[in-house]
Amino acid sequence: MKAVNKNFHTPVLVEEVIRFLNVQDNKKYIDATLGGGGHSFEILRRGGSILGIDVDEEALDFVREKLKTQSSNLKTEGQLRVVKGNFKDVKAIAKENGFENVDGILFDLGVSSHQLDTPRRGFSFGKNGPLDMRMDKNLSVTAKDLVNALRKGELYELFSKLGQEYRARVISESIISARRLEKIETTGQLAEIVKRSLKGITKTHPATRVFQALRIAVNDELNNLREALSSSIGLLGNKGRLVVITFHSLEDGIVKQNFKEFEEKGSGTIIIKKPVEPTPEEVRSNIRSRSAKLRAFEKLM
Repeated sequence: MKAVNKNFHTPVLVEEVIRFLNVQDNKKYIDATLGGGGHSFEILRRGGSILGIDVDEEALDFVREKLKTQSSNLKTEGQLRVVKGNFKDVKAIAKENGFENVDGILFDLGVSSHQLDTPRRGFSFGKNGPLDMRMDKNLSVTAKDLVNALRKGELYELFSKLGQEYRARVISESIISARRLEKIETTGQLAEIVKRSLKGITKTHPATRVFQALRIAVNDELNNLREALSSSIGLLGNKGRLVVITFHSLEDGIVKQNFKEFEEKGSGTIIIKKPVEPTPEEVRSNIRSRSAKLRAFEKLM
């Protein structure tokens, strides 16, 4: 097994997750985006049993090792089942593992600190590495494939729709010009191309939205989220809670709309009308939490 970062990921809104999931002793929960297991271990400490799902093998390895070292400190031992899979398949995975009629399901849609801080994963414009961005290494298409194969119009559509980048046209033109000279293979190359193509000072790195768009496309994140939310409502028991943490407006819009549709169909109720955001104290201690938004839904049968 490959070594993994001891500080794999800092979970966001932990106390809020516990509160809105209404975590209780001897109840069953699904963490559909296990990551570094931060939320799951808090649920374990409160006596819950968990099915943890993730597509990233490095995340699964980290949690398995952490479970070995911390099991003696948990309220219940052996109550975390770790499974590799995409959360879009949450219904099938839950059935295979005896986690139907559960008391809560969590989705934390953020990219882990480990993924961002590991150059070879290719997620970050701040860490030069291969232009990859696959959550699941078994996926066949990488960000490099998209950047070098898509036509100018296709790049424009990608950056404008999935990145909400209003400068998508000039960025697309710059990429087309640059790749005529040499293939774009690294995060550093792409970040520099985007930076050179734009004028003026921005609050965030100019490549932020471009990298977001590519990551979403490579991993088909929005379609997977829609499918996962639709499946999840059927896995919840009476008064079961569905809690979702998003990090950009495209995700948040999908969650908001799905919760509204669930409520209109009489499946339950939206617990909070406005999303919960991190406190200023949490943002100061973990800057990557600044864009997090939590929404919660309760199923009623």
